[in-house]
Amino acid sequence: MTSEHLSLQTTDHWPTSAYIHIPFCRRRCFYCDFPISVIGDRKRGETSTSIAEYVTLLCQEIAVTPPGPQPLNTVFFGGGTPSLLSAQQLAQILQTVERQFGLATDAEISIEMDPGTFSLALMQQFKTLGINRVSLGVQSFVDELLQACGRSHTVAEIEQAIAILHQAEISNFGLDLISGLPNQTLEQWHTSLDQAIACGPTHLSTYDLVVEPTTVFGKTYQPGASPLPPEEATAHMYRSAVAKLRAAGYDHYEISNYARSGYTCRHNQVYWQNAPYYGFGMGATSYVHWQRFSRPRTRKDYAHWVQTLIAHHGQLDCETSSNLDCLMETLMMGLRLAVGVPLSTLFTIGGADTVDAILNCLAPFQAQQWVELPTQPDGAIRLTDPDGFLFSNRVLAALWQALDP
Repeated sequence: MTSEHLSLQTTDHWPTSAYIHIPFCRRRCFYCDFPISVIGDRKRGETSTSIAEYVTLLCQEIAVTPPGPQPLNTVFFGGGTPSLLSAQQLAQILQTVERQFGLATDAEISIEMDPGTFSLALMQQFKTLGINRVSLGVQSFVDELLQACGRSHTVAEIEQAIAILHQAEISNFGLDLISGLPNQTLEQWHTSLDQAIACGPTHLSTYDLVVEPTTVFGKTYQPGASPLPPEEATAHMYRSAVAKLRAAGYDHYEISNYARSGYTCRHNQVYWQNAPYYGFGMGATSYVHWQRFSRPRTRKDYAHWVQTLIAHHGQLDCETSSNLDCLMETLMMGLRLAVGVPLSTLFTIGGADTVDAILNCLAPFQAQQWVELPTQPDGAIRLTDPDGFLFSNRVLAALWQALDP
């Protein structure tokens, strides 16, 4: 990658999506390596000076960021636990976003929420402000597994949270589940899948546990060793999720994501299609004008970064993606999607020789039935479901080896 000083106002590739990071959590889950700030069980937006100060900084960053010519089509509040914000704080952020960028009339505005962190009244206020999609961090419907991974809620609170979503008439909500947890059995995984389906979400995400070295799990367990389920068990969990969720009427549209017809996550597809997006807040990453840049991962450093950004009138030192970077990012993200990566996209980035190299590299994986290769120029490269998705890392490693000069 090459580094250059660039004003965000001088080039194309404008985003129409924005991710907004709210880093506050009651506690840090044992698998989490996200940039968060732990505030305990008693504080939330109305009572926390730290949250109020952060919201002010966040709005300052948004307000100094140059807008593009089109309004935003998606906004995603992630974390952390955005449902710890007060309605007034969420309104402050959304009003700043709308003033600076504008919002499309049919914009998807999503928020991540944790069970036990919101009431019916707060959910109704969030809905009034424009929130029209909720992602609920359930992770498991088994209390001992919730405790084992450091979650701050119980199954009873999950059930209460889902009842609130239904009472508030949130028609578009998703649930997140994690497989491969310590001591997790296939029976427990099936219990979580069955109970999740019974709750009637429009969207379900199933993530296999990744043990990061800086987390509690990373300091306690060795990847692939007991009490973590063995690889063949987690593969079975993945296949069973595909079968159960498809049978329940969910479309497996991305390696870890399932949706009812018409309810795919529009925001996340921006990432998977390697399209541009704004990122705001501590630790967030932006992809603007073919350049990626990340913010500091601590609140103190982020505060200094925002003041520097203001002093430079929104101009940043960024890293510009090379053709190889763009090509690999397009393959890495696009092959997560069931629709795959169009040959025309790869041809535009790398040309005919590169496309030939990709097809030659993938031919053995087609023979293994992990990859589907197109027979027409207007076709797409796809991973098969479920085996291609399961072994996607091997396919991507081979592509990197074949394409890296």
